[in-house]
Amino acid sequence: MTRVPLPPSPWVFDPQEWPDDDCVAAGADLAPGTLVDAYRQGAFPMPHGSELLWWSPVLRGVLVPGDLRVSRSLARSVRRYDVTIDQSFEEVIDACADPTRPGSWIDAGIRDAYVRLHDLGWAHSVETRTADGTLVGGLYGLSVGALFAGESMFHRATDASKVALVRLAEVVGDHGLIDTQWSTPHLASLGVTEWSREVYLDRIVDLVDGPSPALWD
Repeated sequence: MTRVPLPPSPWVFDPQEWPDDDCVAAGADLAPGTLVDAYRQGAFPMPHGSELLWWSPVLRGVLVPGDLRVSRSLARSVRRYDVTIDQSFEEVIDACADPTRPGSWIDAGIRDAYVRLHDLGWAHSVETRTADGTLVGGLYGLSVGALFAGESMFHRATDASKVALVRLAEVVGDHGLIDTQWSTPHLASLGVTEWSREVYLDRIVDLVDGPSPALWD
């Protein structure tokens, strides 16, 4: 996909002004330039009711692609499913936004903003499919240089979201980083660790200006 250059954002995301809390700001907008600039500075949006909030966790969940743990059962699942990339972005984000899912937070504004970023070549999806092409899992997020900021994932079949993560790790490669926002016991079992905000912000300085995976250039 051809990545379209974006105009600068009128909003300033300054980590020096952020509180010692996961939620660091409120307001601004979901314009493409605003979103990409926020990720470059280590922040991401997540609404709370009608309020647009911006987050930069004090403890950040990250996955170094080479640290991904692939169990024997997951390796079998990798062989069982087919994986595609950027073929069903809207279907993936809609599955992730399913309001019946616990903790669902993707509203219409978030959905439309990331679909627009996908159309502009910045947001990407990884889709897990059965042999007949049925979508059974996947993930989506934003690619900024060598950083992939994961937003959400879903599964409708055993290991389907994990298989998408395996493929994502292959695409991002050894010189990149996958941001998972927070860590959970499930993510930790796959190799996700926690970095302090200070370490995360320091590490992404070079990543966001680094080369993107060839697949997405």
